[in-house]
Amino acid sequence: MNIEIWQIILLTLLAFIGVVEMLGTNILAGQAVIIGMIAGIIMGDIKTGLAVGATLQLMGLGIQAYGGASVPDYMTASIIGTTFAVLSNKGVEFGLSLAIPVGLLMVQLDILARFCNVFFQKRIDKAIDKTDVKQVRLNNRLGVLSWGLSRSLPVFVMLVFGEGLVNLMLNYIPAWLTNGLATAGGLLPAVGIAILLRYLPVRNYITYLIVGFVAVAYLSIPMFGVALVGLALALKAFKDTIKEQNQREQQTVVYSANISGGLHDGEYED
Repeated sequence: MNIEIWQIILLTLLAFIGVVEMLGTNILAGQAVIIGMIAGIIMGDIKTGLAVGATLQLMGLGIQAYGGASVPDYMTASIIGTTFAVLSNKGVEFGLSLAIPVGLLMVQLDILARFCNVFFQKRIDKAIDKTDVKQVRLNNRLGVLSWGLSRSLPVFVMLVFGEGLVNLMLNYIPAWLTNGLATAGGLLPAVGIAILLRYLPVRNYITYLIVGFVAVAYLSIPMFGVALVGLALALKAFKDTIKEQNQREQQTVVYSANISGGLHDGEYED
């Protein structure tokens, strides 16, 4: 499959808009699964886009750029992974094997974009001292441009030379390596789930985790059905928690009344 010029343009714009929106409103574009879905629509294979994006989304759970730290950019990686997975017809695992190095490469480009923004910020500080509103606006927009180019430019280059790159990999990469990459790609969802469980109170809700595992692995219940079961269990756990809190509060009131010598006039006990 060949990639068309209009697809390259749209995917490049997607990478540009994605990182800018992620640093601003951060409603949709910060999610790898959403960007992967959009990339899949552009490439004509939404299923592959969702699969690549969802897997990278799992890998990115619990990873945040606290304190301005640079982290792997799985959002941009989902664009490349989806595109090459569709172009090569090698499946999701092949796309993921290319997407992960791209996500790690974006760490270095993220640092470069931050460095450029420091330059623009210094110019903004000087413009503020001079009360030059036009320069403040201009340098703010240039800062947005540097962020967008840090993702869109490498995506454009990879897509322009993508077909030759894919053919080179298909022709010269040995079978044992591609099989290894496929195995690693199959393990990635498990790694993402393990990272997620590390930050959740699993010990308190291990019963629900086992129920969900049995529903998927042995009963083959669709994910929507499992989600409904999870919702029902969550509602039950919430009601039980509220009930326990009310009981503790009532016991506290009774205990306080007993210590103080009984209830005063006008007070009553439920």
